[in-house]
Amino acid sequence: MSSREKTKVVLLACGSFNPITNMHLRMFELARDHLEDTGRYRVVKGIISPVGDSYKKKGLIEACHRLEMARLATQNSDWITVDDWESQQPEWVETAKVVRHHAELISSENNYDDVDTVRCGKRRKLEQNTIICQSSSYINTKEDTPHLNLLCGADVLESFGVPNLWKPEDIEEIVGRYGVACITRCGSDPEKFINQSDVLYKHRKNICMVREWVTNEISATHVRRALRRGQSVRYLLPDPVVRYIQEHSLYSAESEQMNADAILAPFQRYTSTN
Repeated sequence: MSSREKTKVVLLACGSFNPITNMHLRMFELARDHLEDTGRYRVVKGIISPVGDSYKKKGLIEACHRLEMARLATQNSDWITVDDWESQQPEWVETAKVVRHHAELISSENNYDDVDTVRCGKRRKLEQNTIICQSSSYINTKEDTPHLNLLCGADVLESFGVPNLWKPEDIEEIVGRYGVACITRCGSDPEKFINQSDVLYKHRKNICMVREWVTNEISATHVRRALRRGQSVRYLLPDPVVRYIQEHSLYSAESEQMNADAILAPFQRYTSTN
């Protein structure tokens, strides 16, 4: 299958990124390798979308810091970007709306170069005699528009079963309309959860399971604990992120108590409407 015949994919990861870790970045690489190894897809972009402060998760530090750390972590990547739209909204935004927002942005792109920021330059060099990568040659059609996938860990997939954490119609939209690339973790059994969930089973062909054979169990929770205790987190986070944390004295015992008495935004919203 030629490059032009492959389905282009954009991977979107939503979450706290509190802080962003090397494992967050590895998820993008794992998903891209898995999808492209099928021979049917070409991943053209990765997007990191940190949640806003109004999510009210315990220990969640300010979005301005989480955004900057994510930007520092991806500054040398030629395909992963950081988007601040979600984090800048005055109220918490459901993940389905974030996915929808980015899907609409992608579909509104008018030329190929705006979307395919990864390998266009390489293709110019390799295929200059057959394909000229110019905006005039790649006007997006419905067929040419990249498909958006939500990138997540198995824990997010399993959280679909937590009462009042997700709206059923949001799960249906995310999995049924867009699809999910799920990175499995040691000890998780997402296949079993998919089998136990009617909606996930219904859309099981839209869930791409990506197994991490080189286990890497870096957890942002464990990183924050180490930082509170004055322990080294080098090689768990990108070096620029480690320096940023040190320079701004982030992640202390006090910061871990942020939102300690608050109700998580989805619980507050969905419980009050039931």
